[in-house]
Amino acid sequence: MASSSPFILLLLPFILLLSPIAAHNVTRILADLPDFSAFNQFLSQSLVAAEINRRQTITVLVVDNAAAAPLSSLDAETLKSVLSIHVILDYFDTYKIHNLRRRTTLFTTLYQTTGVAENNMGFLNFTHLADDRLAFGSGVKGSPLTATYVKAVTAKPYNISVLQISGAIVPPGITDAPLAPFGAPITVVPEPLAPAPAPADDDAPDADAPAADSPAPTADSPAPAPDSPAPASGPAPDSDASAPGEADEDNSSAGRIAGDITAGLLATVAAVLML
Repeated sequence: MASSSPFILLLLPFILLLSPIAAHNVTRILADLPDFSAFNQFLSQSLVAAEINRRQTITVLVVDNAAAAPLSSLDAETLKSVLSIHVILDYFDTYKIHNLRRRTTLFTTLYQTTGVAENNMGFLNFTHLADDRLAFGSGVKGSPLTATYVKAVTAKPYNISVLQISGAIVPPGITDAPLAPFGAPITVVPEPLAPAPAPADDDAPDADAPAADSPAPTADSPAPAPDSPAPASGPAPDSDASAPGEADEDNSSAGRIAGDITAGLLATVAAVLML
C-alpha cells in the first residue's frame, strides 16, 4: 500500500482535471432565501438544478413564490423546458446587464442546448426600455415582453449570477395544451420625439413684405391721388367771363381810339386859332 502512494499522488492532478468541479450549487444558494423556495423546488424536481451546477458560467432568472405559483400547472416535461429558458448561458450581474451596449439583445438559454427548441424558443429577448426598465420576453418572433428586472439576488463572479424578475416567461407554442396567461404584457413607453428645429433667420418672413393674404394691386385699380393741394375755386373754363389776355387787349384798343380823338380835337382848335 505504501508503494502505491507515490503513484497515486502523481496521478492526482490529472484526476482532478478530468473530474467536474462544481463551482456553485444553486439549490444551496436559494435555500437561504425563503421568498424563492417554490422556484428552488421546481429546479430540483425537474433536474434543471443539476444542469445549472455543471455549468461554469451561468445566470439564473428566478421569480418569487407568488409569481412561481402558475408553474405548478405545467406537466413535468413542459416545466423543465420553461425552467431551462430561465437559465442564460453567460454571466450577467446587475452592473453588466444595466450597461449592455445594445438596446435589445437575444440571450441564449439552456433550452437552446436541448436540440428541440424551435422558432427561437431557446432565446430570451432582453430590452432596455426608454423609461430605464429592463424587460424580458420570449425570443419567439412577435412575443410580448412579459417580465421586468427586480433586483440582484446573489453573484459569484464570474461563475453564477442570480437575478430576480417579476414573472415567469413561457414562450407561446412550447406545449400543445393551451396555457393560462402567466402575466400581462409589459407596457412599453415610447421614446420621446425630438423637438423640431427652429427655422433659421434666413427663413423668417420680411417685416416689410406685404402680408400673404393682402390683395395685389391690379391694372384697373385707380392711381392714388397726389399730395398736391386742391386748385383754388374760380370760374369754369367754359364761363362767359373773358380770359385775362383778352381783357388786356380790349383796354389797349380803347386807349388808342381815345388818343386819336384827342389829337384830332387839338388839331382842329389849332386851325381855328390860326384863322
